[in-house]
Order: sequence, then structure tokens, then C-alpha cells
Amino acid sequence: MKKILVLFVCLFSLQTVVRADNDRPITVAQLPAAAQQFIKKYFADVNVAFAKEEKDFFKTSYEVLFANGNKAEFNSSGEWSELDCKYTVVPAELVPAQIADYVKQYYAGANVLKIERGYADYEVKLSNRLELTFNKQFQLIDIDD
Repeated sequence: MKKILVLFVCLFSLQTVVRADNDRPITVAQLPAAAQQFIKKYFADVNVAFAKEEKDFFKTSYEVLFANGNKAEFNSSGEWSELDCKYTVVPAELVPAQIADYVKQYYAGANVLKIERGYADYEVKLSNRLELTFNKQFQLIDIDD
């Protein structure tokens, strides 16, 4: 009986792990409305190469890859969570003013190539290869090179 119970626990665990990474390709029209508007406003001149929906246990997120290599990630309500502009720069309107001012003051000439908005912080990658981390009050808490 003990072996059967262990077997069921193992099978359930395996099934849970397999179902946790459930990604599927979607069209731009299947993105949340806020994400669609975001793309039209900030990336209107760039074609979308691929979009996918990522379902985890407790959340759904979306990833959009553009033809120029840029990438945007959105949460379930369509708000951006990460912008990765490898070959261009993150649109200036999307970088919080306090972060933009800090970069301009201390790293003149550097551009923001990537910004990630987390629950407790913002991570910013600059064109000079520095990575800055700010808390929600926009205070610098870490520098990584």
C-alpha cells in the first residue's frame, strides 16, 4: 500500500511539472487589449514576428518578439513587465522619469536597452553594459557590470 501511495504522489508531481510550463503561440489580436494598444503606440512601425501565451500555476503572461529582435513581456492584464531592445533603445516615455534622470546625470550618453519591472524593483540595462537596480521609490540599490 505504501508503494502505491508513493507511486501516485510521484505521478501527480510529474503531471504537475509537465502542466506548469504550458506555452502556446497566439496572434496579436489574442493579447489583452492593453498590450495591443501598447504595441500600436510604441512599436507601430515594427512587425511582430511571434507572440505567445505562457501559463503557469497561478499566472498568465505574454511574450511578443518583434522582427527587429526586440522583445516585450506583459502580465495577464496586458501591462508591460519587461522590454528588451537589443538593437534599439527602450522608448524614453516608458522609462520612469526618476530613472531617466539618474542615468542622464551619472551615465551621460548611455541609453536604456532593457528595463524590467518587478514587484519590488526596476532592473535597467544600459548601453555601457551596466545593470542598475532601483527600488519602487526609485532609489538605486545595486549596480552590476
